[in-house]
Amino acid sequence: QLQLVESGGGLVQPGGSLRLSCVASGFSLDYYAIGWFRQAPGKEREAVKCISHNGGATTYADSVKGRFTISRDNARNTVYLEMNSLKPEDTAVYYCAATDRMCPTRQLVADYSAMDYWGKGTLVTVSS
Repeated sequence: QLQLVESGGGLVQPGGSLRLSCVASGFSLDYYAIGWFRQAPGKEREAVKCISHNGGATTYADSVKGRFTISRDNARNTVYLEMNSLKPEDTAVYYCAATDRMCPTRQLVADYSAMDYWGKGTLVTVSS
């Protein structure tokens, strides 16, 4: 069974850091692009970053530039989202998703079908 499982979410104070993990089971991530998305309460889902199968990164959300880093460890079948200088507006459920195509363009990433497999999400709460 193909599955993506996110972990690493939690409660953190403003200015703090978290590292989210996305682990794949049932398939190898080696040839997949992996994206991180988030959905805040009452808001639409937002694409955050994507990493291609060869490690190239794409940033969709301007608000995370310079603060979030995406990386992958194919040996561990895992993709990470390192989040620093967290702000209350980063509070959301964070999802990872996989596609066997390239990272979607900004124009296409909003379409749910741009990714093939989705995890169930992990909650990040930034609050004092």
